[in-house]
Amino acid sequence: MSKHVQKPLEVKEVPGISAKTLEIHHGKLYAGYVNKRNEIEEKLKTVDFSTANQTYSDVRGLKHEETFAANGQILHEYYFAVLGGDGKPTGKIKDAIEKRWGSWEKFVTEFTATGMAARGWAILAFDWSDRELHIYAADQQNQGGVWGCQPLLAMDVYEHSYFIDHGSD
Repeated sequence: MSKHVQKPLEVKEVPGISAKTLEIHHGKLYAGYVNKRNEIEEKLKTVDFSTANQTYSDVRGLKHEETFAANGQILHEYYFAVLGGDGKPTGKIKDAIEKRWGSWEKFVTEFTATGMAARGWAILAFDWSDRELHIYAADQQNQGGVWGCQPLLAMDVYEHSYFIDHGSD
């Protein structure tokens, strides 16, 4: 298994997000998920799987936190990848959003409301089972995901993504 590597932050300025927030969010929090994922994968190489227990065991702890660290890394990569654009889709994704929601504005309304209702993430995803776009809310990055879906857009709504700049409002 290869070591996971932190992707560089391509954008340095985003309207509404300070450089300090970007630096902490990417350089500490996201980096922490990458590092913790690597650490967990190393520990899984030596854990005694014969001790597995659903109430408590090292196996349970590592496997549970593996999904938290992995999804923390992956969702942050989706999040950081789209920062700094003009906020408007083009091409096939624009067409798919307009087909599903009727207009870009209606999509933004639902995506924003989902972010306000979630405690962790609002995620636009393509569901391979029905071949449709869906907006999902996840209170934690290892809860709320739907198997067989491909995230396309992730909005981080945990406090760390806005609290330094905007407080609790």
